[in-house]
Amino acid sequence: MNNKRDLVLYIAASLDGYIATEDDSLDWLFNVEGEGDNGISEFYETVDTVLMGKKTYDWIVKHESGEFPYKNKECYVFTRSTMEDTEDVKFTNKNVVGLTNELKSQEGSNIWLVGGGELLQSFLKEKLVDEIILTVAPTIIGKGIPLFNKGDYQLDLILKGTRTFNQFVELHYEVKK
Repeated sequence: MNNKRDLVLYIAASLDGYIATEDDSLDWLFNVEGEGDNGISEFYETVDTVLMGKKTYDWIVKHESGEFPYKNKECYVFTRSTMEDTEDVKFTNKNVVGLTNELKSQEGSNIWLVGGGELLQSFLKEKLVDEIILTVAPTIIGKGIPLFNKGDYQLDLILKGTRTFNQFVELHYEVKK
């Protein structure tokens, strides 16, 4: 059985293209009036694996109260450090290409690239991202952590659809291969 698993970047950004302020704050995002959960639960049902960088993982652990939010998914955290796996997370310093191709070859649902910006750069450069679902907040923060870093890569996209969640606009793209 051939089950194609896509790697999907599902992320929110300010209108000027930042995913957080310079001090990692997302307050600007939570101040925007959305609609329901802005489509996250619908998207969440389409994935069974979550990938993120160590900085994103540390932010989640620090700011999420209660249980780890991706408890029912297979979760990999890319880090340069050697860390002990937990019940919820597998820490890895594997090459992004190797691990991604390994995961894509397995049976399962889609793979969610949560972030952050530094890790995303590696995935884009290696052309590993299959879809981008970007939720744009009607906020301009002026400076911060950019969604897309400058680099030696280009991706051409096909618009699959748009949706609005009150003040948020979701843009759904397929990456041309």
